[in-house]
Amino acid sequence: MRYGRTIWRAIARGGIGAAFCCALLAASARGQVSSYSDKQAGENSGDQLPQVLQRVGVTQRLNQMLPLDAQFVDDTGKTVRLGDYFGKRPAILSLVYYNCPMLCSEEMDGIASALMMVHLTPGKDFEIILISIDPSETPEIAARKKAFYLKRYGRPETANGWHYLTGQQTAIDAVCNASGFGYVRVPGADGKLDQFAHASAIEVVTTDGRLAQYYLGVEFSPKDILLGLIEASGNKIGSPVANILTYCYHYDPQTNRHSLIVARVVQLGGMMTVVSLGSFMFVMFRRDLKLGRNHDLTRTGLSYDEEARMSMVEPATKRVPGRSRGTTFGAETGSSKRTDDEG
Repeated sequence: MRYGRTIWRAIARGGIGAAFCCALLAASARGQVSSYSDKQAGENSGDQLPQVLQRVGVTQRLNQMLPLDAQFVDDTGKTVRLGDYFGKRPAILSLVYYNCPMLCSEEMDGIASALMMVHLTPGKDFEIILISIDPSETPEIAARKKAFYLKRYGRPETANGWHYLTGQQTAIDAVCNASGFGYVRVPGADGKLDQFAHASAIEVVTTDGRLAQYYLGVEFSPKDILLGLIEASGNKIGSPVANILTYCYHYDPQTNRHSLIVARVVQLGGMMTVVSLGSFMFVMFRRDLKLGRNHDLTRTGLSYDEEARMSMVEPATKRVPGRSRGTTFGAETGSSKRTDDEG
């Protein structure tokens, strides 16, 4: 009887687990597979980029001279030339826009995090130059962004080595064309063309203003940045790097296209989760069956309440198989005594 209850309890538990797994599979299917009518929308598939993104990318133009005469406004409101930051030290260049809701913040986070582990001093050993690709942004916006990342970097005395620039479209285009940085305007949530589709990359620039090395993505190796700056300080030009653009896209320098792999990662993660849960439920189901079988085989026919009362007998005694229901055996004295039936 008890064995049967154990089996049903295990089956019920396994059934709950199976229902949970089915729910996960159903949710995964709903999240990853669109209906037939949805699949008909759009002309792109696989690795094909939407038409609006065909001009987005990074072309590595090593040894290309930056437009040092291009004029910008720094975070204090002062008009500067790009060439003002070269001549003595190498620089890290990043093209972003400060109100970017997604990728730019990740890139600037990556720069600050990597530089925390680079044992060089901004303003003394190298310069950090960030240029907004949005001509509508102001020095006030740039100053707020600089204050935020300078605080995160944790070395306020290096403020003179961080340069957050804004400028007109002509100067922005000159730098983007020289560095191979392609972007397009895209509408925001309100329908206005106030956002930008762009790639994520930083460039190491030599002391005389030539592009020496590219690092693509939003996380950067401190060791690579250190070696790149050391080489750029001697005006050495590096080699093209493996082009991996952000976490979600693969970048092919030959076709300048990105293949989205987020869906594949999610699918793989979902499959692994379901398999893991299914394996866990199977192991627990078998263990419950085995425990129930062993437990029932070792019972002596007592009811559940009677066995509970027997378990309350002093620890020094134990029940002897084959004796009457009320007989126990003293483990220490070896004598028999009556417990329940006498009296």
